[in-house]
Amino acid sequence: MAEAEASVGRRQKPSGLLRLSCPVSFGQFQVVPRLKLFLDRYPDIKIDLLMSDQFTDLVEEGVDLAIRIGNLQDSSLVVHRIGTARRLTVATPAYFETNSEPQVPQDLIQHNCIVYTRLSTGQEWHFEGPEGLIKVRVDGNLRANNSAAVREAVLSGLGIAVSPVWLFSDALRQGKLSVVLKEYQPTPLPIHTIYRKNRFLSAKVRCLVDFLIDEFGTASWIPDIGNH
Repeated sequence: MAEAEASVGRRQKPSGLLRLSCPVSFGQFQVVPRLKLFLDRYPDIKIDLLMSDQFTDLVEEGVDLAIRIGNLQDSSLVVHRIGTARRLTVATPAYFETNSEPQVPQDLIQHNCIVYTRLSTGQEWHFEGPEGLIKVRVDGNLRANNSAAVREAVLSGLGIAVSPVWLFSDALRQGKLSVVLKEYQPTPLPIHTIYRKNRFLSAKVRCLVDFLIDEFGTASWIPDIGNH
């Protein structure tokens, strides 16, 4: 009844516990730094944050709202697009001291590529370049289902990865990484929020969805990576 009253006319202040699920790196680098602004704006809301690169079952885990990156399968959930994940092809300068820089995506076949297994395309990396869409099947000696592991492996000089900008924005600004294949951009991925269909949309969920759309709806939040 409280959720229904909050939904009709917005007569009540958004309040209560909100269980939010999101990917690990996106949560660490993009969601958590913004939570203070949201919670200052809505002091009667408390957030229980679940960070995992596995898809969380909203019903089973009692999740109110989830953030998903990538193309979604058809479902009965309510979906809102809140932004776009721009990605880069990166490795350390130390890696390129013993390996030539790739000039075209097909050169990646000769490199040690660190594969993020949660990517829907798996070991097939997609690029958009002057010739259109290019698909390259890559390989390497490390595969990981966690974006934090991919980050540390790249920073250690193990190999090349295709990853979202936010995963390496600090390292790029500090000159610890090199961006290659600049004319061949990895295909961007959509960022969505999803929640269960209910007769009444709770005020706390509506406020967070609106907040995330405002925060991520434009490209202005993407960090400046300079000329690295």
